Amino acid sequence: MQLDSKMVYLLLGSNLGEKELLLNSAIFKISEQIGTICIQSSFYETAAWGVEDQPSFFNIAVGVETTVSPMQVLAKTLHIEEELGRVRKEKWGARLIDIDIILYGQEIINEGEKLQVPHPQMQNRRFVLEPLAEIAANVFHPVLKQTIAELLVSLNDDLTVSKI
Repeated sequence: MQLDSKMVYLLLGSNLGEKELLLNSAIFKISEQIGTICIQSSFYETAAWGVEDQPSFFNIAVGVETTVSPMQVLAKTLHIEEELGRVRKEKWGARLIDIDIILYGQEIINEGEKLQVPHPQMQNRRFVLEPLAEIAANVFHPVLKQTIAELLVSLNDDLTVSKI
């Protein structure tokens, strides 16, 4: 059965190695394995969140048109991270590449620890909302019923996020 195509929004981040090269490599692999990248944000430099004594991140948001199911998108993003050298050591720790599923169409998905969409913390994180608002300002959060732009305006996170 062929799924209807959906717009999935991903946030990519890197704070080790050749950050821009890693992000561009991930974008290429996403276009090969997940779907057509329809839109991408600028690169942003962001202070580390969670574990703060680590290098700053480069982040970018992408909108991908896909027919791949949410669980397949998750499996493919984890595979891409692995292909690019990601080793999971510490939650919120430094990493070569991180790819998070932020939104999958207007679907609400709860697969426990495996996958939650919309990303359960997106509305609390400037490093997610700034790049996402650049490419999807009028997209609605399917649970909170606010646009990405509205979530950004009401955000309390004062983390430093700068367009590169």
